[in-house]
Amino acid sequence: MKKTFLEGAISSNFIAESIAKHQGKHSIGAHNIFLGQVRADEIDGQKVVAIDYTAYEEMANEKLHEIREAAFERYDLTCLHIYHSLGKVAVGEICFFVFVSSKRRKQVYEATEYLVNQVKEQVPIFGKEIFENEDFQWKVNS
Repeated sequence: MKKTFLEGAISSNFIAESIAKHQGKHSIGAHNIFLGQVRADEIDGQKVVAIDYTAYEEMANEKLHEIREAAFERYDLTCLHIYHSLGKVAVGEICFFVFVSSKRRKQVYEATEYLVNQVKEQVPIFGKEIFENEDFQWKVNS
């Protein structure tokens, strides 16, 4: 199984290196990237300053493997990578990175939307929204 979880925010260097690694794969004609970023939501008058992510890693990795395999069966993909943060990620930082490659652009658009939705709906990843005053609440995916 592929490594999915990264401690802390996903850096722009990590994203750039992921893209660069695919330049030598000459059967690829299209890439698509989804980046999830922590928002500064305001809830009941308090502003979110970070999200602290946790997961049932073994179960999450199994589910991610199933989602990945289903995407390869459903779409004509060359590569696909899913990364998600664990631990505290501040507002404005990247916490979710999906990178899909294929021969044609239509496949990458459809596959990316499918993957993001499946991860959000099925994978046991939990976010604790942390407010300016250090209170918190569990995040509800939308």
